[in-house]
Amino acid sequence: MRIKLSPQRRDDTLQVVRSGKVLVINSEPFDFSQMADGDYLPVSAISSPWFAGAVENVEGELILTLLLPLPDNFSPEQAFPADLVDIPDGAVAFPKPLPEVEE
Repeated sequence: MRIKLSPQRRDDTLQVVRSGKVLVINSEPFDFSQMADGDYLPVSAISSPWFAGAVENVEGELILTLLLPLPDNFSPEQAFPADLVDIPDGAVAFPKPLPEVEE
């Protein structure tokens, strides 16, 4: 699985858990196990504001793009994120923000 990230300045949070070809995004499951090699699912067919593009199955690998909410203290790794590849089952680790500055 490859998750591309599309950063967007927003104050909400994104929590994703992977279990095979199922992603649970903020407690809502999305099951892509029926997608065969070469299948393409347009973003318009996915009822979630977290998907920023289509889901594709390329040579057995799911490729998708999710919105990545950026907090006020976003890091360069969040602003210009690398693709997440070879994601194991469990909670998906996203780039972390910079430490908050106390006034």
